[in-house]
This record gives sequence, structure tokens and C-alpha cells, in this order.
Amino acid sequence: MGPDHHDGHHDVHYDDSLLVVILGPTASGKTALSLALAQKFGGEIVNCDSVAMIREFDIGTAKPSASELASAPHHLFDCVDPTQYVTAGEYTRRARQVLTEINLRRHLPIVVGGTGLYLRALLEGLFSGPQRSEELRERLRESAARHGSGHLHRVLRRLDRAAAELVHANDIPKLIRAIEVCLASRQKMSELWQQGRDPLRGFRILRLGLDPERAALYDRINQRARQMFEAGLVEETERLLAKYGAAARPLASLGYKQAVQFLRGDLTREQALQAAQQAHRNYAKRQMTWFRREPEVVWLKGFGDEEQIQQQAFRSVAESGGGKEL
Repeated sequence: MGPDHHDGHHDVHYDDSLLVVILGPTASGKTALSLALAQKFGGEIVNCDSVAMIREFDIGTAKPSASELASAPHHLFDCVDPTQYVTAGEYTRRARQVLTEINLRRHLPIVVGGTGLYLRALLEGLFSGPQRSEELRERLRESAARHGSGHLHRVLRRLDRAAAELVHANDIPKLIRAIEVCLASRQKMSELWQQGRDPLRGFRILRLGLDPERAALYDRINQRARQMFEAGLVEETERLLAKYGAAARPLASLGYKQAVQFLRGDLTREQALQAAQQAHRNYAKRQMTWFRREPEVVWLKGFGDEEQIQQQAFRSVAESGGGKEL
């Protein structure tokens, strides 16, 4: 290797290899579709779900099973300690490294994404806003506590009307962050969002979106949450709680949070299950709101384990020049 081997993007000439991204709400069959594609096209699967990255959190994350993991190379699963927190920036750094390696092996990378923020950071780069100011944030929090969150929304509307449209009036953390950005940068947040940062290079991106009918999706979500409880979610949570206590952030995430409430005696087992089902349904709704804003998605109207949906996906990948069929 010559001395200038690492001169940024120019040392390896990619012929813009294909990158397949599978996105969609929880329980829509992303894992099943990723495995079918990996087997047909010789692909490697890259996780883009924040909780599936974390070791020891297995039942409530619906990670691929041992046999599924063995059927194709998988990356960025079970690679983070339960007490660590992976920022979108850190995720992007790791995932781009993995994508580069898969590309050098001439395999098809398949990113499976439930965490919209991670996915956007990976593909489009991060918006690197001004630094946070703890003092200003504290003042804004007090002001929200005194006058209600509507007050912060009015403040933001005066500073940047376009940003105010994008943030819910009750979402205090986002309101505070947007106000902070406006004051620190004197530049409108909505304009900053449009100045994309460091997008992924060297790939043509094919986004496949799973969009099953809502009632059917909610049935699957309810069923999956019940299976998690039957498969020992409460026992797993109890073990993690004993081992890490509050230091394990994912204990506040879907399913685990409700299992913790049951263990503390705040909810009966049935109430905890119903609350977990509700939380997953709400999350699916938020995911779809986020993913509908993704550009150029090929929407597949069904679940990823359905034969006809898989066939549609195969055609899309083949038409995009997706590597050699095996």
C-alpha cells in the first residue's frame, strides 16, 4: 500500500455498488425479507435497530434466531454493552465501515432498519448543530414548567415558524433543542436541516419499504408481544435489572419497560402485556410517519415473510442490478 492509501473517498473506485435498505414498522417481517434476499443474492445483513445492537437484550428485541444468524453473515447485532449508549453518529461510523468491507468482498449489503434516525444518519449524514448549552436548557425547562409546553412552542414559532411546524407542541425536549439551535446559530433550524451533512458515497441505494395493512400489522404486533411474554421476557428483564439496574438504558424501551412495571408491582401481568402491545402499536405508527418521509421508497404492500412480497423484492433488486443471483 502506498503512503497515500487513505486519502478519503478517492482511494477505492466503486462502480456505485447497490445497497438494499429494508425499512418498515416493527413486526412487518423485515428480518424474513432480509434473509430471503441474502440467500438469493449472496447478501450480508447490517442491523439498523438501536436496541438489537445491545448484548443480552434478546427476547424483547426480536433479534434473528441462532439458525437465522447462521444462514447469512450478520453485522452490528449484539455488539454493544448494556450500559453503553450508541449515538447516531457512532452508529454511522461503524455501519459505514462495515458497508465498505462488504463492498470490498463484492457482496450485496442489506441494511435492515427500524431506527429511523440511525438510518437517516447512515444514508444522508448527520446534521451537526451547535453545541448544547445546559444553562439555557434549564431556563427553558423551568419556563415550560411554569407556563406549559405551549409557551415554548410560541417562542419557537417567533424564532423559526418552519421549525415550529415540524415539532409537536408537547414535545418539550425537541422544542428546547430547536430553540437552542435558533439562538446559538442565528440560522433557522429548518434551513440547517436542508444542508445535508456528509451523505453516504459509493452506493446506489434501493429502499424497500414494508407497508402491511394496518389491522393485520396490529394483530401481528399484539401476537408478537404476547409471544415475548410467553418466551420469558419478564424473566430476562428481571435478570438484567438485577445485573445492571437503571444503568441499562434499554430497560426503558418497548416491552422491557412494561416488564419492569410488572416486576415492581405497578401493573398486573395482563396489564403489562396490554401496555406493551399498545406501546408497540404506537411505535409502529411513529415509524411509518418517519419512513414515509424517506425518499424514493419502493413500497411493498404486505409482510416480508409473504411469498409474493419476496418475489416483488427480488424483482426490484434484480432490476437495480443487484449482484448475481445464487
